[in-house]
Amino acid sequence: MEGKYQRRRFSRQPEPGDLLKRIREFTRALVEDLCNGRSPAISIDRFSNYCMNSDSTCCCSSDLPKGREILTCQRENHVHRMDVLLRVLLIVQKLLQENKHGSKRDIYYMHPAAFSEQSVVDRAINDICILLQCSRHNLNVVSVGNGYASELMLVMGWLRFSESEKKFGCINRPSTAYSIPVHVEEVKGIQTVKKHDLDVVSVAQYIIVVEKESVFQRLANDQFCNKNRCVVITGRGYPDIPTRRFLRLLIDTLHLPAYCLVDCDPYGFDILSTYRFGSMQMAYDAKFLRVPEIKWLGVFPSDSEKYCLPKQCLLPMTAEDKRKIEAMLRRCYLQREVPKWRLELEVMLQRGVKFEIEALSARALSFLSAEYLPSKIQGGIYI
Repeated sequence: MEGKYQRRRFSRQPEPGDLLKRIREFTRALVEDLCNGRSPAISIDRFSNYCMNSDSTCCCSSDLPKGREILTCQRENHVHRMDVLLRVLLIVQKLLQENKHGSKRDIYYMHPAAFSEQSVVDRAINDICILLQCSRHNLNVVSVGNGYASELMLVMGWLRFSESEKKFGCINRPSTAYSIPVHVEEVKGIQTVKKHDLDVVSVAQYIIVVEKESVFQRLANDQFCNKNRCVVITGRGYPDIPTRRFLRLLIDTLHLPAYCLVDCDPYGFDILSTYRFGSMQMAYDAKFLRVPEIKWLGVFPSDSEKYCLPKQCLLPMTAEDKRKIEAMLRRCYLQREVPKWRLELEVMLQRGVKFEIEALSARALSFLSAEYLPSKIQGGIYI
């Protein structure tokens, strides 16, 4: 389905009325094709936030499409994708019309026989976002079924904010964990001032993103935020969309430095890269999700020697670990934007060992919160 609709670019986040209009235009064009005896075709732009040729000059840093895919009725697998896409689009239209939210899992269970598996629905949702030039939350589609990402993202520190009628008083108990709403767009404006009449208040000096909940809980138990004016966030592994959107919101409004602490292994590095550059799956929405300001705080390959970690803390890399690192080393953005990150990744591969953040507890149970993090931040030991 070619035409002006496909080639337009929308600079602002659309309102429900805008999306409903675009859905009508999209379906009207399909119906016109059928009425005029033409086989319907759906043109979907393709996006990528990196390529695998680190030696070449590429345009992956651009948010423009990198290609286009045409779905037609001439190919059987395309027919199924078009069927799924239109079914999901109908559900999205109803959500927007009724001002309701639904999870990806809700959508799957509305037509389980036709969808066959969750990944089919996930792909259709991404395709619809590209077609309608919007983000997933604009469709009223969320990752989880309840109103909060309590099992996905946690935050603590010198921050107070409200969402709808719910208040989050982290600032009153800085080392107490709070869940973050899935609907980040409903979080009220954040400011770095001390005024009781504001919806959101922060007196933090920096933000730390930690890879795992276990490390987050270690910092909470050590009362880290009571002793350090900061905000600590965890996405519990690979960050979901609300995690990245909330972090983006904090940085855009508070203008604070942000640091990321991950395991010294290929998966930790990949999580770090997801925060900074976005994921390939959501490349079409990277400009709203990535956090290019974030710095890598640790743990670095050299930390095992610097802090004299016992050899029992160092685990040999598997063949899969090494393949993953070799693949990541070919990502163009590492050489172009963070060459020092790439050098550390090369060292990790050369040493052939990995270790977790918790390995620092070999020094002392509270070594991470009492010495490692403060010395890193105060000494500017990050990249």
